[in-house]
Amino acid sequence: MGGSRLRAALAGIAAVVLGAGAGELTAAWFAPSSSPVASIGGALIDLAPAWAKHTAIDLFGSFDKAALVTGIVIVMLAVAAGLGILESRVPRAGALLCGVLGVAGIVAAATRADAAALAWLPSSVAGVVAAFTIGPLVRLGAAPGGSATRTTGTTRTVSAPASGATDPTRAPHPATTAAGAHELDRRRFFAWTGVAAAAGLAAAVGGTLLQAGARTAQAARAALRLPRPAQTAAPIPAGADLQIAGLSPVVTPNADFYRIDTALLVPQVDPAQWSLRIHGMVDHPLTLTWNQLLALPLEESYTTLACVSNEVGGDLIGNAKWLGYPIRNLLARAGPHADADMVLSTSVDGFTASTPLPVLTDDRAAILAIAMNDAPLPTEHGFPVRMVVPGLYGYVSATKWVVDLEVTRFDRATAYWTDQGWAPRGPIKLESRIDVPRATGTVPAGDTVIAGVAWQQHTGVSKVEVQVDAAAWQTAQLAPAISDDTWVQWRLPWRAEPGDHTIRCRATNRLGQVQTSVQASPVPDGASGWPEVRVHVG
Repeated sequence: MGGSRLRAALAGIAAVVLGAGAGELTAAWFAPSSSPVASIGGALIDLAPAWAKHTAIDLFGSFDKAALVTGIVIVMLAVAAGLGILESRVPRAGALLCGVLGVAGIVAAATRADAAALAWLPSSVAGVVAAFTIGPLVRLGAAPGGSATRTTGTTRTVSAPASGATDPTRAPHPATTAAGAHELDRRRFFAWTGVAAAAGLAAAVGGTLLQAGARTAQAARAALRLPRPAQTAAPIPAGADLQIAGLSPVVTPNADFYRIDTALLVPQVDPAQWSLRIHGMVDHPLTLTWNQLLALPLEESYTTLACVSNEVGGDLIGNAKWLGYPIRNLLARAGPHADADMVLSTSVDGFTASTPLPVLTDDRAAILAIAMNDAPLPTEHGFPVRMVVPGLYGYVSATKWVVDLEVTRFDRATAYWTDQGWAPRGPIKLESRIDVPRATGTVPAGDTVIAGVAWQQHTGVSKVEVQVDAAAWQTAQLAPAISDDTWVQWRLPWRAEPGDHTIRCRATNRLGQVQTSVQASPVPDGASGWPEVRVHVG
């Protein structure tokens, strides 16, 4: 890339970074959920086909949002460089396209389910700032020093004096003056582009730190004192956690709990403004406020949640103690119609999930949760209120930031993931996983242990078997389960012989059904097959 093209590209990047930063700062004050990057990213998530979303989750797991934001930034910088080069060749064309990108951001922000009245403003500011900045920066870097040799209608060429023919009594030669002007303009260009880019980055960081909605929600979360539960969770049985290095703990710490959702920017919900509407095919529609929810007799329970995108042997699963109010009690107050069979839950950001009505009205611990492991729900896990439903994959039951429950029918309404080809009901499949030893790891020869977890929430696990290479299946020691709604740990002593080995496992549930060996991908209703790891014993 030539010097002039490089300067044009840098000018485009600086202008777009300044515009994006201004947009992020504007969003912080006026529309926290409508920042330009979040709006474009959210639109991309909604428009992406199901296979692309599954691939992202498979590749990046809980870091899929960070990967998307990184990708958006990289593409934005590449496009900005192109706009700068275009502006240098076709004046005002780059500025025009900056405005077009701003309009795209406005459309993306204004069409979001959680769009505020000023959702259009951040992208408008971003587009205008970038459009008005790119031209001057590009012109500043187009031909540094060129004005010294330009005349009206003609071009004057000057020749440098012969080597050694200098005269200190004469004025500086025009070539020397042009070179000085060139260096001065070059410095001026890099100074201004640097200032623009730095200002944009500072504004973006400032916008992140100053988000009013985030401050309010976090302050409310920090001030929350959890009510005393009317019904406490049963104590964890002695021996439920086998305390084996490398084995997942029986209760997953909040910081390690997987996060899979469609929210690029985590919703910041002020509990004082939160309410839940229950309506649709019911006799008595009702609305529940935050204070009313806290005043209800809340119950504790342990439940393992799993993502339908979890591959066989994957880690998109976790177990926690939850505090909340049974959804069946609220539905009983509302009085569902006899022909209703589904509850469509909606998040504050527009995500929807389809949950079978019988699952929410039987005796399982399906709750509106406000706490996780004795702490208010982390913001990224749904603060102030989310759904927790044992026995179903999260995509049809675990709606975070929930604000609406519509009682309806599967033949009348569809949800976010079912619209993209996933099964509408999503019952948990019988699964198991090997945690120790790690796949592709090296194990010292001698006595060691094979260990892992198994689960089928609301059914329970009665047995786990392990096979090493082609040997006979061996029954593993099963730790006491907290309940049928949680996973269970297991272990098997193993005399590791030198060489390469393949280890696999399978579970049996309390109904006598054995985990299938049939391999299936997560789409459309969860992965299946026996997990296996290959290890080298040295």
